[in-house]
Amino acid sequence: MPREITAFSNPLVKYARDLRDKRHRRAARQFLAEGLRILTEARETGRLPRTLFYAAASADHPLVYALSFDVEQAGGESIQTTPDILAKLSGKDNPQAVVGIFDEIERGLNELDRGSAGIWLVAERLRDPGNLGTILRTGDAVGAGGLILVGECVDPFSVEAVRASMGALFTVPVVRTEWEPFLDWLRSGLGQLVGLSLDTDTGYRDVRYAAPTFLLTGNEAHGMPADYAAACDTLVKLPMLGKADSLNAAVATAVMAYEVLAQHGVSGGSASSA
Repeated sequence: MPREITAFSNPLVKYARDLRDKRHRRAARQFLAEGLRILTEARETGRLPRTLFYAAASADHPLVYALSFDVEQAGGESIQTTPDILAKLSGKDNPQAVVGIFDEIERGLNELDRGSAGIWLVAERLRDPGNLGTILRTGDAVGAGGLILVGECVDPFSVEAVRASMGALFTVPVVRTEWEPFLDWLRSGLGQLVGLSLDTDTGYRDVRYAAPTFLLTGNEAHGMPADYAAACDTLVKLPMLGKADSLNAAVATAVMAYEVLAQHGVSGGSASSA
């Protein structure tokens, strides 16, 4: 049976609130996810929170009931609480109906099967959680094998990044690594590394993309370092016909990803590694 917590001073409420801080997340190796859609998508992939908080007014919603039941069946805990406490956990004045505490999903490069998908996304020193979440959503949409984060990227398990991913954090494998290990792993097998850059005359439609294609997006403000660019098999740029000199990193990644899909023969159907 779910238990009820209505006091802000409850230790579990404090613990969950502390997971909004990167230091506490890293120590606990857990993170927060909020929203019925995101938690339902997680449930559909087999991922359940260790602890589920939900508002009493939402208790009879069939999806909330199903989440609560499955969490308890899996040995987790369901907590019925107040909108004020949910607001404290989410950091929003209009909190979602549910908030969950999940174990971090850690993967290594050696766990990735590059032959499982024709397209992979790579982001280098990405700083904005909204961009990271949007790139994850793009990865889910194009059937990417995973998102590889290189260097000091924003935490993919931050509340903001998880929220922006709209559940894609649970469907797209995420690996955090450094440049040299990534490059060693990449060159140990098949894989075309394509960098998005302003420092090239090659248009993004002037190249033939071979699966598996690894799309490398650099830091939002500075792009990628020269040695990273030199290691790419090819650099491409998107045409900029107005006064802006570049697109948002997440938007540019999405445009490139769909061009790669088109060249791989995917048009309105399911992605493959063809």
